[in-house]
Amino acid sequence: MVDVDLSQLPFTLLDEEGRDHIRRGIDLAYFDRDEIILETGQAGEFVYLIHKGEVAEIDPTLPSSTARIGHYTAGDLFGAISILNGKSRYRFKAEQECLCYLMPKALFQQLCRHYPDFSNFFRQSLTHKARLLTEKRAQGGVTMAGFMLAKVSECMRAPLLMAATTDIASAVKQLNESHADSLLVSTQDDTLGMVTKTDLLNALVLKGSAVTASVDEIAHFNLVTVAPEQYLFEVLVLMTRHKVARVVVMEKNVLKGVVELTDVLSYFSSRSYVVSLQVEQATNLEALTAASQRTPELVKALMAQGVKLRFAMDLLAALNGRIISKAWDFTVDKRYHEQSCMMVMGSEGRGEQILKTDQDNGLILADETQWPDLASHMQALTDTLVQLGYPPCPGNIMVSNHEWVATVSQWKGNIAKWARERDGDSLMKLAIMLDAHGVAGNPSLLESVRDELFERCSGDELLLSYFARTALRFSTPLTLFGSLKKPQHGIDIKKGGIFPIVHGVRTMALERRIKATSTFDRLDALAADGRLDRRFADDLGEALALFSELRLKQQLSTLETSADAKETNAQSSSRANRVVVQNLSSLERDLLREAMHIVKDFKQRLSHRYHLEYS
Repeated sequence: MVDVDLSQLPFTLLDEEGRDHIRRGIDLAYFDRDEIILETGQAGEFVYLIHKGEVAEIDPTLPSSTARIGHYTAGDLFGAISILNGKSRYRFKAEQECLCYLMPKALFQQLCRHYPDFSNFFRQSLTHKARLLTEKRAQGGVTMAGFMLAKVSECMRAPLLMAATTDIASAVKQLNESHADSLLVSTQDDTLGMVTKTDLLNALVLKGSAVTASVDEIAHFNLVTVAPEQYLFEVLVLMTRHKVARVVVMEKNVLKGVVELTDVLSYFSSRSYVVSLQVEQATNLEALTAASQRTPELVKALMAQGVKLRFAMDLLAALNGRIISKAWDFTVDKRYHEQSCMMVMGSEGRGEQILKTDQDNGLILADETQWPDLASHMQALTDTLVQLGYPPCPGNIMVSNHEWVATVSQWKGNIAKWARERDGDSLMKLAIMLDAHGVAGNPSLLESVRDELFERCSGDELLLSYFARTALRFSTPLTLFGSLKKPQHGIDIKKGGIFPIVHGVRTMALERRIKATSTFDRLDALAADGRLDRRFADDLGEALALFSELRLKQQLSTLETSADAKETNAQSSSRANRVVVQNLSSLERDLLREAMHIVKDFKQRLSHRYHLEYS
């Protein structure tokens, strides 16, 4: 029996008996430097698992300068597709002396028949392989199935429904008898509203309502609804975003139940998930700071439990939005709330910031707003955000900088100026505004400004060409032969992977007047619009999620070591963006290489669409 490490995917998709079959059935073979291991058109007879050495994957139909399309090292495997397809599409050549484990065709086919997941692994796209990697990482605590896949139907309460004409006294009695905190009311036209114990108490004590008054006078009719098959995780995001503690469960317009925040948080028993409740309950800056400081703990818990990164991004974006909104409430007088809109930009505006990074924010004022002490209020807001863990922006893109505070008309004038000038600074500012998301005050002010941006820019082919060119600014970290570069200090995952996708998709969203700010939502909209093939859009999304997760792991590691190493913020930020390829698992390297090729393909598409070939 051959002693071989089978602890990585796809071998973890087998049980111990299946892995024993491999150990008993494989052999070890030696290949000399430059020896052809598998030729184009050759029938596949073995699956090769590299023990030592390096192997190149070559497409003989391409010019020699671009023919090398893949690179395999210790722990990688190849040859399975040749067996599944009947012959090899490419040539595999040893680049140095190699030792490979050989799994015979008959054994591989037997395993594929008995283990469907093992068979499917070799036929799957980046999307499915990335999902396997995520599930593989789920371990300890609440499991992937128990946490991420828990449904609304598992946590909802039976609805307590009364007619809208019911009097307050009867409603209070019904709530006490049923030990409930809220009830639903139905009007004659079947419109649903909600009344809570707090609503009833405020009506009787603060407003002096009579006990004979009907509940429809105090009910809330703007309800947030969900379906029984939605994930509880999504409900937590919705509650945080809409600032509600209850949602109504509807299925095909039929009332099914109610889900309360306390139920959701108790379902997710880990203490980390109480952060959302702590943010909501914070009544002063000290309490909000304490809750805000726990978000890294929440991030670590989410990652440890294998939660899909897009879910984690949604939750953290909603939490950060609520933290900033509360900071606004503590700092800004209520009389100015309807006359202004605070916007966050950059990764925070796109909802793609996991850990707190530098502040990127601005303020939009209604025309003719009179705010005498505006500057001091905005400086206090910036200082408050620093206390909450959001460092000042090195580029000074903050509400404390008067250049990022303006009326609606002034912002529209700025956009016209930037669109006309088209220089690097102007294009950067247009990109910043395109990602802006309102977190406090009156969001309609931002919508008015964004409409102007689309009107000025979406049909300007020359501007779009200048705008798109920035996506090609950084090289993709692939060698001329298609393998990953492996500098000792690591590859910059932000410049090489994240930025080209984010900015390229942002350009296409600008052209198509897509109002979503999240890159994932923009990809969905572009696929629905027909501008991107659905599978390619999904692969771009999975590539972005992979890059973001690898970067997040590095950021978490940097958080733990940067203080001890006494690094500057710039040094810490640079190290947080760098991923050392040599430290990745075989599957992670495979996924990263495939994701980088998707980025390369996307850049070529952008170059063709926006005529950048000769720029």
